[in-house]
Amino acid sequence: MNALKPNPDCSIAIPVFNQLAYTRQCLDSLRRSGIADTRITVVNNGSTDGTREFLDAQPGLKVIHNAENRGCGFAWTQGAQAIPAEWVAVLNNDIVVPAQWLDNLIAFATAHRVDIASPAMCEGELDYDLQAYADQFMARMARVWRRGFAYGVCFMVHRRVFDAIGFFDGDFRLGGYEDDEFFRRARRAGFTLGITGGSYLHHFGSVTQKSIKAGMNKPKASLGDRAYYRKKYGLTWFMRQRERWREKLLIAFHRSRERSRYGSTLLSRREGGTFVWR
Repeated sequence: MNALKPNPDCSIAIPVFNQLAYTRQCLDSLRRSGIADTRITVVNNGSTDGTREFLDAQPGLKVIHNAENRGCGFAWTQGAQAIPAEWVAVLNNDIVVPAQWLDNLIAFATAHRVDIASPAMCEGELDYDLQAYADQFMARMARVWRRGFAYGVCFMVHRRVFDAIGFFDGDFRLGGYEDDEFFRRARRAGFTLGITGGSYLHHFGSVTQKSIKAGMNKPKASLGDRAYYRKKYGLTWFMRQRERWREKLLIAFHRSRERSRYGSTLLSRREGGTFVWR
């Protein structure tokens, strides 16, 4: 195990709503990667599955308990404000990370003057050796990045962004769109987003959202009010189509370029024991 480091430049914020087994797994991986509990804030959004009792038994963690589920944006802001740091990394609880993921993410963002940065990611079953694969992936893909992109599974924000545009929108009507809303505000303010191959993580696949949707008996429904979000930003049908096609073209360009040059891509999924490049 790596020696625990103070990580003075970055704090970690993790909102959770039930899914205790994933929270344990996520925290264990953070510790193995060398991140001290004192740099981690877990925001418990009214969990009822033993999460509260588990977190209260972790003396090094900064823990915030909400009496009810206040939504992702509200919890993100609580976590981002809890521990002063130059950078704040916001994580889902259904991820696991290898060693060096955070140091490499900070190094990338600093070198390229990126204000909001996400690691490369694989989704699906963790049926491969994470550390061994991540080591060779990060070495091979260290110079590869997608400018203008980030994702809500894990993203690191510099404090200058919060100072300029504020924190996350805690409106419950934005459920599922909190990351998109924040990234939209950041882009409009002139900040740079980027996904880097120099950092890597594994994501099991939005287990909390899927659980909530299953409880609603609407597995394919949006948690938020799509019409409200579109109206808030004046996103007409034409604007949405233009954004969608622009994003598709850019992703296709990046995917093709990365596969042809490096044999893999920054975003992937495990299906049938193989990587599917995205």
